[in-house]
Order: sequence, then C-alpha cells, then structure tokens
Amino acid sequence: MTRIVVVDDHTVMRAGVVALLAGFDDIQIAGEAGNGRDALDLIARHDPDVALIDLRMPVLDGVATTAAIVARHPRTRVLILTTYDTDDDIERGVEAGAIGYLLKDTTGEQLADAVHAAARGETVLAPRVAAKLFARMRRPERPPLTPRELAVLAGVADGLTNAEIGARLVIAEATVKTHLLRLFAKLDVNDRTHAVVVALDRGLLRRPA
Repeated sequence: MTRIVVVDDHTVMRAGVVALLAGFDDIQIAGEAGNGRDALDLIARHDPDVALIDLRMPVLDGVATTAAIVARHPRTRVLILTTYDTDDDIERGVEAGAIGYLLKDTTGEQLADAVHAAARGETVLAPRVAAKLFARMRRPERPPLTPRELAVLAGVADGLTNAEIGARLVIAEATVKTHLLRLFAKLDVNDRTHAVVVALDRGLLRRPA
C-alpha cells in the first residue's frame, strides 16, 4: 500500500486528484492540504510515502515545500503535479529535490503508476518535461557540473549505491537520483558507468593511483 498526501491550493483540482487516486486499491490518501505550510504539518503527522504537490501555491510554494520535505522528511518522495512546464519551473522543481514532475493532463493510470514509481525511488518525468529538461541540458552551452554533482559522481566512481552516496553527502537518496539525472544530461550519457568514463576522460575525476 502506497500512502500519499495531496497538496494543491485549488480545492476542485485537489478533490479531483483525490477522487481519481482513491479508486486504486493500492493507494491510500493519508491527507490533503491547500498550501505548503499545512503540507509540512501533514507530512510530519502521517509520514507518507509520496507527497503529490502543486508547484504554485500561497503561503509556501511547491519549490520551497519540496526543499523542506527533502531536508526534514527524506523518506517521503516528492512528486510535482502542475500545469506549468516552462524550463525555469522544471529546473526549479528538480533542483529542489523532486523525484518526479508531472503535468495535470496525466491520465489516472499514468498518475497511479507514477506514484508507485516515486515510492520506489524512481525518477518520474512527463514526456514533455523530460524532453525539455534533456534538450536544455544537452545544448552546446550546457553548464559545467556543480560541486554537488561532482561529489555524487565521485561516489559513483567509488562504487557506492545511491543510498550510500546520500549517506556520505548527508542528502536524501531522491536528491542523489536528481543529481544523477542532471549530470547524465550534462555529460550526454545514459548510465553510471559511461558517466564515470566520460568524467575521467575530461579530467573531472582523478584516475585511481
């Protein structure tokens, strides 16, 4: 059973999402909230597997709420569900530590599958979002790896699992996955081994003595 909380300031939209997911026997709605601050209180009380969060909300928006959940409740995976798919919105959500980013035109089956995938720690992106994110990262002027991305990559080179990298860097496993997704795109690779090979070739990692 996957336990979730639904956070959206639009009452009708929130009720629709709840009604949609309540039809799945393996998903339990642990609670609802209309803003980020109430969501944090809800998560502290119920410790859900997944928090389904709108991006733009009053009091505390989806990005700030995501960052707070990742920092305070690392077991709870954050799945953003929004109507906004601009490059900046996607970047901000991913940077904050969301494990997934879906759009509100997602079907019920797709949403339920995404909730389960997020609960397992898998990155979930709407196809349109994934295309935008990878297109942005694969531009010729794509930015260099950040210090945190390099630290994650060093953990991969040391043979650590995502959980072990998270423990080393004191960050959530979901955040490790987010950093991996971004550095894969920046290095133009599709897997961990290739990422290390490319990083070594470019001098981003030290070769073992």
